[in-house]
Amino acid sequence: MAIKEHLFKIIFFQRDNVYEIYARQVSESDMYGFIVVEELVFGERSSVLVDPSEEKVKHEFAEVTRTYIPMHAILRIDEVEKEGVATIVRGGTNTNNVSQFPGMTNNKISSTPQE
Repeated sequence: MAIKEHLFKIIFFQRDNVYEIYARQVSESDMYGFIVVEELVFGERSSVLVDPSEEKVKHEFAEVTRTYIPMHAILRIDEVEKEGVATIVRGGTNTNNVSQFPGMTNNKISSTPQE
């Protein structure tokens, strides 16, 4: 009987970008408020086509053996059967150093009372 290896898809938010990565191990950190992601998994180089978004993620996590992601930045963690493509998706066009809290909208509060 074959032992099933766990594979997790982790989606998180960092600096107006949404990251989607795959890993074999995900756990709670000893550092309060962080999730530990270990054994990152990327697609095999045997394919003829190279996905630029996956290459960007590979480059960013090239020398990483373990990463700590703040819990408030995690959007979703799924256990999956098959590995997908690791990606970085631009979340917005905000160019300043202050990021919007994930899930919040740009609703403005009106200063005039509603009747």
